[in-house]
Amino acid sequence: MAKRVFFSFHDDPDNWRVAQVRNMGVVEDDAPVSDNNWETVRKRDDAAIEKWIKGQLNDRSCTVVLVGTNTAGRKWINYEIKETWNSGKGLVGIHIHNLKDVNGNQSLKGGNPFNGFTIGENKISMASVVKLYDPPFTTSTYVYDHIKENIAAWVDEAIAIRNRY
Repeated sequence: MAKRVFFSFHDDPDNWRVAQVRNMGVVEDDAPVSDNNWETVRKRDDAAIEKWIKGQLNDRSCTVVLVGTNTAGRKWINYEIKETWNSGKGLVGIHIHNLKDVNGNQSLKGGNPFNGFTIGENKISMASVVKLYDPPFTTSTYVYDHIKENIAAWVDEAIAIRNRY
């Protein structure tokens, strides 16, 4: 059964790679945000952007962070991670650097976006709890197939992990 997920990603360099994952149809997601919609939203103040993100996360069971070269440490990615965890939703990351972009290029592997976050009173490293998958292939079609075959299970696992914390 498909889960309703929110995809978090760095738009400009990774939108083609992200579209490949979102269009797999393995997990149910919201309708893709149009460039015009995001362009309008990101021109607003921080409070408006935060409200928009919270609205996007509403009724989702998990956030899938699609990790490209420059995803980790970005302000709004960090906000989405924090809001997802604090709202009790599953959280998982997938490296997408080896998927080809529109020009047939792959990119460099990005850092772990969960580093720097801590969980609970004991300040457990989020990176030690939240899974970040790196498909074990360098050929784009194999990476695509690996993600498609596993993403539903990764989402289920992320929800189960979050339920333990």
